[in-house]
Amino acid sequence: MQVTDLYVSAPGKAILHGEHAVVHGKVALAVSLNLRTYLRLKADTFGKVCINLPNIDTFLSWDLSQLKQLVTYFHGKRDEVQCLDAELVRRLREFIGVSNGSLDTCSMANLSFLYLYLSLFGSGELPSLTLTVWSELPTGAGLGSSAAYSVCLAAALLCASGAIPPPLKEWEHTARWCQEELELINSWAFQGEMIIHGNPSGVDNAVGTWGGMLRFLAGKIIPLSRVPLLRILLTNTKVPRSTKVLVAGVKDKINKFPSIMVPVLDSVDAISCTCEKVLSEMTCEPITGEHYNILEELIDINQHHLNVMGVGHPALDRLCQVTLAKGLHSKLTGAGGGGCGITLLRPENDEQAVQENVFETNSLMAQSTVQELKDCGFDCWETSIGGPGVQQHSAISVKEEILEILNYY
Repeated sequence: MQVTDLYVSAPGKAILHGEHAVVHGKVALAVSLNLRTYLRLKADTFGKVCINLPNIDTFLSWDLSQLKQLVTYFHGKRDEVQCLDAELVRRLREFIGVSNGSLDTCSMANLSFLYLYLSLFGSGELPSLTLTVWSELPTGAGLGSSAAYSVCLAAALLCASGAIPPPLKEWEHTARWCQEELELINSWAFQGEMIIHGNPSGVDNAVGTWGGMLRFLAGKIIPLSRVPLLRILLTNTKVPRSTKVLVAGVKDKINKFPSIMVPVLDSVDAISCTCEKVLSEMTCEPITGEHYNILEELIDINQHHLNVMGVGHPALDRLCQVTLAKGLHSKLTGAGGGGCGITLLRPENDEQAVQENVFETNSLMAQSTVQELKDCGFDCWETSIGGPGVQQHSAISVKEEILEILNYY
């Protein structure tokens, strides 16, 4: 292998504005979450390929002799992405014992890994390696956990195969790949997402690759060059929901009341565009309280629109009530009907709080809000949006508790 020891990470994602409206040709804004998936790839000489996924209690290994039997023909060049190889997918499903029916989280993760591993190394000697992944993202919450996993896999395996070079210099703590290399990572990550989701939009893996904020419209994904780093609370109500059912419900409502619902979609589109304009302004001029006032109003208006679409839920209403009582503004993110919500936090030195002589600092207010939301039975994290996409790490730059997990196996 070209690389013997490698640490990479990729962020999760949230929809800032435009969920559901995007299905009907409107703009959506997707942002990176500073909750990340971390991967360590290490070469060894045991004649095995091992994968450790402690988040989902999965620890598996395969002899290279077993895997070599699955590769009987050349699958293409490593620096080119072919169409998904249906025959290889079929063989791998049989190999891991899931030839029929839907896949659980463990099977999807294994299938995606094996597909990328064999596609990138199958034309030559299969290397012995151990791969360990730890994620700060909950699975199945609509926060891009599978895409962050696929992006990490693609970046690490492309480096190990020699298709792209590791970007990290000896004196650096973190480093990112160039645009052309990121495009290759994104393309292979999309292959992993196709195995997991069947027909993904490509938004999640694009956010995981480029980070920051992406504009999504009519199937086109445009990374925005600069966005401010914003503090948020991310809340998981833990209420299960079906995205398919919710999307169908919105469509039915549009068909039933077109003269009412079409203007709602147009308004959501305008919210996304206005938000994009404000965030752009925040990167090139001093950030003021007025910027945050506008962002908060847009959050409130969009949440009301989403309730009009029928994708709200009492748990999300409770989230909005708890945060509003603290002067904070929240909306659902993703499909709705439960799931997750985001709450905008002002900077700790916010000028408005100082002018109004607010004694509870923004930091303490965030902490007390998190506790109240946890008392409601929700999971809650204080994090940020707009951070970097996939990157390579030196060991010293990985959080100590995560490094301990990655180095344990």
